[in-house]
Amino acid sequence: MRLLKAVIGAVALAALTGCGGYMASGPSMGGGNGYGVGSGGGAGGGPVGSVLVGFMGGVVFTSGHNDTANPAVDTIAVGGTVTWTWTSTGGVSHSVRSVGATSFSSSAVMTGDGKSYAVKFATPGTYQYNCAVHGAQMSGTVVVR
Repeated sequence: MRLLKAVIGAVALAALTGCGGYMASGPSMGGGNGYGVGSGGGAGGGPVGSVLVGFMGGVVFTSGHNDTANPAVDTIAVGGTVTWTWTSTGGVSHSVRSVGATSFSSSAVMTGDGKSYAVKFATPGTYQYNCAVHGAQMSGTVVVR
């Protein structure tokens, strides 16, 4: 199972590299490279988080950093970017919807593998999210330090 997740993660990252999917900026609009990924240089550049969105043994968000699922949890540095990539969706629609007091810009509901959504987090905090289609059944957290 771990090998399968590693392969899915590698394929998702490879697809993301060549993908011109939907991207958006979150709490901060500066410091990116136009593809939703932090510049990595100087102040504000930080680790990049990755989360897989889809049907992998259930409707889940799966963290690319630590393999956690439902809720996926990623911890990144201030100025870091998290990218959600739709993979193995089986044609089911999903979204990334910010919930809670500390928020970020939510994605549109999207269908199809290879879609992606990225948010750069400029402010420390704990950001909760779920899928607008699946609600609490499909949830995650981004911790920004």
